[in-house]
Amino acid sequence: MCPVRIHWHVKVNYKLYWRVKVTITNFNYNMNYTQWNLVVQHPNFDNLTQTFSFNYKPLTPYASINDTGILWGIKFYNDLLMQAGPFGNVQSELLFQKDASAFTFEKGWAFPRRIYFNGDNCVMPPPDSYPWLPNIGSHKSIGSRFAAMALLLLTVLLHGNL
Repeated sequence: MCPVRIHWHVKVNYKLYWRVKVTITNFNYNMNYTQWNLVVQHPNFDNLTQTFSFNYKPLTPYASINDTGILWGIKFYNDLLMQAGPFGNVQSELLFQKDASAFTFEKGWAFPRRIYFNGDNCVMPPPDSYPWLPNIGSHKSIGSRFAAMALLLLTVLLHGNL
């Protein structure tokens, strides 16, 4: 069970880069996490170009695959995880370069596959369970809902005047 909340947010989608904001929030009032680490498995760590408030080192058990990295805090920011609640959080942004041949945000690709905080597994939903947005909107369903609501309103108004 993950002792903290980890929020992975795709912040900006540039033409050649994309930016992720990572927030770690301490909700455990009995623990302070001044020496913490976060291990993240994501297929685009090979294209990580910059981290802003965390330290980063790639973990490459297989020399040709860089899909796992370890993040840890800088001393000043680590002290913020000593308190619990909304003020007990640390944040950083990660800047990834897009790989033109393989880059896509489809099917949960932008989110990590696995996350470990201080060795504790933080369960992530499988990528195919993230909500998908339709490619095009259907005006027909909105129109039929509007017509049904208008008919209901008209019925209420007519019966209210009788």
